[in-house]
Amino acid sequence: MAPFTPSAARLEIIDGNIALLTLDQPGSRANTLGQAVLRELQSRVKELATRTDLTGLILCSGKPGMFIAGADLKELAGARPDSETARGMVRGGLDLVAAFEALPFPTVAAIDGACMGGGTELSLGFDYRIAGSHPKTEIGLPETKIGLIPGWGGTQRLTRLIGPSLAAEMICAGETVKVPRARQLGIVFDVVPSDQLLEESRRLLQWANQSGDYREIRRRKKLPVGLTEEQMTFTFAVLHAQVSAKTGGHYPAPLAALNAIAKGCNLPLEDGLKAETEAFLPLVGSTISRNLIAVFFMTQRLQKDPGVADASVKSRDVGQVGVIGAGIMGAGIAGANVRRGVPALLIDAVPAGLEKGVAAVAKSLQGRVEIGRMTIPEATAALARLSSSLTVNALSDRDVVIEAIVENEAAKVKLYGEVEKLLPPGAILTSNTSTISITRMAKSVKAPERFAGMHFFNPVDRMQLVEVIRGEKTADATVSTLVALAKHIGKTPIVVRDCPGFLVNRILFPYLNESLVMLEEGASPRGLDKAATAFGMPMGPVALNDLVGLDTSLYAGRVINTAFADRAANTHILEDLVAAGRLGQKTGAGFYTYAKPGRGADDPALAAMLKKHHKDPREIGMEEMTDRLFLPMLTEASRVLSEGIVREPGDVDMGLILGIGFPPFRGGILRWADTVGLPNVLAKLKRYEHLGSRFQPTEQMRRLATEGKGFYPDAQRGGDLLEV
Repeated sequence: MAPFTPSAARLEIIDGNIALLTLDQPGSRANTLGQAVLRELQSRVKELATRTDLTGLILCSGKPGMFIAGADLKELAGARPDSETARGMVRGGLDLVAAFEALPFPTVAAIDGACMGGGTELSLGFDYRIAGSHPKTEIGLPETKIGLIPGWGGTQRLTRLIGPSLAAEMICAGETVKVPRARQLGIVFDVVPSDQLLEESRRLLQWANQSGDYREIRRRKKLPVGLTEEQMTFTFAVLHAQVSAKTGGHYPAPLAALNAIAKGCNLPLEDGLKAETEAFLPLVGSTISRNLIAVFFMTQRLQKDPGVADASVKSRDVGQVGVIGAGIMGAGIAGANVRRGVPALLIDAVPAGLEKGVAAVAKSLQGRVEIGRMTIPEATAALARLSSSLTVNALSDRDVVIEAIVENEAAKVKLYGEVEKLLPPGAILTSNTSTISITRMAKSVKAPERFAGMHFFNPVDRMQLVEVIRGEKTADATVSTLVALAKHIGKTPIVVRDCPGFLVNRILFPYLNESLVMLEEGASPRGLDKAATAFGMPMGPVALNDLVGLDTSLYAGRVINTAFADRAANTHILEDLVAAGRLGQKTGAGFYTYAKPGRGADDPALAAMLKKHHKDPREIGMEEMTDRLFLPMLTEASRVLSEGIVREPGDVDMGLILGIGFPPFRGGILRWADTVGLPNVLAKLKRYEHLGSRFQPTEQMRRLATEGKGFYPDAQRGGDLLEV
């Protein structure tokens, strides 16, 4: 007897003549359109097509807050460009949507919860979409964010529904829309309370049958959009310029989506779908798509990761947070908490500093209102959760306290002695330090098991990453609680074992240090920055130094370079610039000059300062600059992984993606190395080994290269040529 397989698509007849198809994938929190589910849906729609007793179909989900998450990304990640497997996946999806579109009665997709990717494309094959009011209900085609484009008709059907410009804006950016916007755009027919969704869908079917409106919808959908030649030229020239500016040439999917829309919108639907397929297939399984899908799965893993290996460890509830230090970081941390419903007490001993910090939180909330990220009542409620004090005595009821004062170990340790005795039993004390040893500072507190690092990144309101640093005596329960708190306030925590620089700064400083070395060899600041941005970094190392502050870079660099003196190259450029008062953007001049905030201008006066440090200056090519910026980062990343500073390769890669903007399309520094192939990486390193141990591959790298492996189990064999 064949084993029983639970059904993902349950079909029943309601009201005697309406088919209700409920998608509820067993054993999963989400409905995904993998091959097995597609086959089951094909069977259901084939059955429906033969029915002569039905007057309509309603498609809904059996999962609260979830309609359809989209295609199965694991299947997409395993496909290869233009392979028969990829073509089969496309054909299967297109045929399914067309089959629903051809049913001999009106159809309604009742969307209550997230409707993404292939789920949105399936719903576009229905005559009507009606949305429920569940707070998680949103609709989108986010395929470009994983290096793909909609492949089941999304570029063509959405274009015919809301017009090329709006469709391109939504598809190329991969953004989702909430239900009010979806109603405004015409993506959904109406928005109704979730508990009335089924009843309103019935009413809509009744009206569609009476009016025959659904037949006209189907007729129009098959036709070309009908833009004039002038409209075509202007519309897509503007869109192409906008997309190119946003992607910087690094992400092919948005332009491929735009091209599919442009080629197909003035053709009959059937021909438009062919144009979409030809644009879609080369992207499936491409290196960039595989990397972006890998980043997606790494993000999902971190969202579920409790931060500790022992599953029995439970995090404590955090009802109230205290933040000491009302500077840029402290105010940002307090603001992040109150935005997500956690009452925060902001403390600073200087009245003017405290006032400035509170004002910064209020300004941040107001900014969110202005861009539509919060409503005025939400911002008002968030600000009401913020309290302030000039004394640490007010911390007596806080569950977690985050110290964010000046980066001075003696000052921090003195503060801990004052604060710890005030805290309630079981409270956790943390430091936002970016470089100082958590293990060493923990020696100054009586409960080191409840002391840890909680390192936020600047600007806090935009940067997702939080490093949760565990000292030698930090307890699992402390780590688990801080990880849960970080997630609650909308951050992505990565647990890091204590070491100089922790994770991100430890790997970042070889990159910054090597840029200074190359400046002494004759490289130009602008040339180094161009090499980094051509690789995909959001800004180059020289501009980053100016942004962070040359004094900050100098002092933090000393800590890390002292700790890893065997592979740190000594340079003196920063010392001279700091001594000259050129501290970067904050003083209006560093490596560049800043007449106004933003991109710096080249400064002729800098040339003389750099010339003093030149050592046999020479012309350095783009390839060498790129190699020397990123290869030392890679060897340091391998050391971090080998030393167990983090638990998985994905922690390294996500830390750099979220912490310094390492290009996601490369998948992170370790996945980039896997893509290139470790034998190729080792050959590159050999060219520069005369420069010092920072260009020496680790034993881990040598072993993996010899075994034909990579840092990840799914590493590509052989690799590609190392490319900019």
